[in-house]
Amino acid sequence: MSATTLSMNLGRHRGLLIAIGAFVAVSLLLETLVRGGLTYFDLSFLSAGGAPLAIAAIGETVVILSGGFDLSAAAVVSLTNVFLAAYMPDTPMGQVLFPLLALGVGGLVGAVNGLFVGFLRLPAIVVTLATMFIVQGVTLLVMSQPGGTIPSGFVGLLRGDAIPGVLPAPVVVVLVMLAIWWLIKHSRLGLAIYAIGSDASAARSTGINERWARFWTFVIAGMLYAAAGVFISAQTGSGDPHIGDPMLLQLFTAVVLGGTLLGGGRGGALGSVLGAYVIQMTANVLLVLNVSPYYTTVVESAILLLAVLATTLSSESQAMGYLRYSALKIGRRWRGRRPARKSRANFALPRSHEQNAAPGRRPFSLSGSLSGLWTRHGDHLRLVMPAYLLFAGLLAITWVLFAERAGVFGYIDSLLVLTCFLAILGLGQGLVILTGGLDLSLPWNIAASGILLTQVVHGSNEIALWAIPLVLIFGSVAGLLNGIGVAILGISPIVVTLAMNGLLQGFALILTGGSPQGWTAPFLQSFMNGEFLGVTPVVWFLIAFVIAATLLLTRTTFGRRIYAVGNSENVARLSGVSVGSTLVAAYTVSGFCAALTGILLTGFNGQAFNGMGDPYLLTSIAVVVVGGTLITGGRGHYLGILGGALALTALDTLLAGTMLSNSVKSIVYGCVVLAAVLALRERAS
Repeated sequence: MSATTLSMNLGRHRGLLIAIGAFVAVSLLLETLVRGGLTYFDLSFLSAGGAPLAIAAIGETVVILSGGFDLSAAAVVSLTNVFLAAYMPDTPMGQVLFPLLALGVGGLVGAVNGLFVGFLRLPAIVVTLATMFIVQGVTLLVMSQPGGTIPSGFVGLLRGDAIPGVLPAPVVVVLVMLAIWWLIKHSRLGLAIYAIGSDASAARSTGINERWARFWTFVIAGMLYAAAGVFISAQTGSGDPHIGDPMLLQLFTAVVLGGTLLGGGRGGALGSVLGAYVIQMTANVLLVLNVSPYYTTVVESAILLLAVLATTLSSESQAMGYLRYSALKIGRRWRGRRPARKSRANFALPRSHEQNAAPGRRPFSLSGSLSGLWTRHGDHLRLVMPAYLLFAGLLAITWVLFAERAGVFGYIDSLLVLTCFLAILGLGQGLVILTGGLDLSLPWNIAASGILLTQVVHGSNEIALWAIPLVLIFGSVAGLLNGIGVAILGISPIVVTLAMNGLLQGFALILTGGSPQGWTAPFLQSFMNGEFLGVTPVVWFLIAFVIAATLLLTRTTFGRRIYAVGNSENVARLSGVSVGSTLVAAYTVSGFCAALTGILLTGFNGQAFNGMGDPYLLTSIAVVVVGGTLITGGRGHYLGILGGALALTALDTLLAGTMLSNSVKSIVYGCVVLAAVLALRERAS
């Protein structure tokens, strides 16, 4: 074998080799730290602890290899767990039948994902995010609190030994899953998965049925997530509706650490399994070293980012391209020459009324004015109006059902106060979506910002005067780092923002020791709950914010660049738009908006708490999509986002009035997002 061929083979399997190296290194470290070395009991414990993550990681790998993402994985694990804990009988037949039914439930969730992604051509990230919330709602309907039991016979079957003292049963289970993956990989479906992930257009041209391939990819992945849920049920012996929540970040970390390329076409399940066990053993290393468990998400996020860079960094990577350009720029300036700049194109939006206007003044005509308005702004109105029509319909229903409970003015004032959170988040998330990205770091950016403020302020107005700008800078820096990861390092927005969410979660937990303390400033509470000129003061702020946000997107160069980048990065770059700085600015504004929301929430609630931003992840995306913004970027208007915020707040108020549980709200929100994306989708050619 020649040196060139060897180098090519090593490069092709670089990710897997990194995973093997990391696995060996962490194993040796754990062996060194444990007194007397690792015993068979330790190995059995480690194999059982990492098996659920390893099995679920195989499912996530299948989806990522096809060029997709699946955010519903952890939710399916939780659903399977509570299903078995609530319904599986302690009989031999029940212990066979119900795990099979659980696999069917996972396959059904995968089939729903596959239907929307494969046949209806909706973005996988949005579809699986929506189904994640729907599945979480169903899970809470089945079991709202930890409880239930798993039959002891079933527990012993999966947690025991396949060969006593020699081979733990979890190792056999993982090997069986790898064998199933090997069969899939070498089948026609496996070939289609790799082909679609490498180049979907080329795969279609060779006769591969992309729709069915994607459909079965999600079905298989869903069944593997369910298998992980079955195993974790045997591991815990009971049900917990939130047992899968920590797995989402871990899943992506395991897959990336295992060498699977984000974007698809390269990688495999073996590396993901090794990556899962590296994560499991790393957690045990931290435990042996008496490191606080609050550092776990920080370590997992760091591993995820480092793994992405290790598997993607090359001479042709985006990061190296920026490095070469920066070196060229510095060199030319050192020699007294500036790098040549392309002329900046004017991205002013077309003004059809100026192009079609005839000379002279025409007499006023109401029909002519309405016709001219539609001619000038018809595209925007078609995007914006559905959100406001939905809002009006929800207002009417609310008034009919609850007219006797509250006055009109009080209801509208309260509605606008609650809308301000989504209106602010909608600007940040909307800017990111308009560029073709997505910001998953909002939940813990909101929570960390609020927690940081209350920890510093402790109810003091004077301290709040300098603490509030500090918190806004904190949130903006988090967004700035997201932008750098996306624009300069070339990392997927999903991975960067998910990792940032984990880092912010770790920061908040470490800062407070898991228990946030302190109170917000009194003037913030008055701002959110007091009265000024007949309404709550924040309503006046909301009006000013809406005007500023609308002008930002429609009357500034920055706004035009956002639309240009969202429509086509390459065309925008050739037209002289600084794509990198535009992306960085969009994520920075998103971080600023998240921090501002966290500050206002502390004023509304009086304090901050862990998880206070969790309800705003799906809703921040929902208001953008319901407001008519295309989820793939390049089309939308802030007034539509405002309409989406009003509509979803009215929906939330209506659901609260009916005394429906949060689980039902989660299902409704997920369905609303799916319906909105389906209504606005662009048909594939």
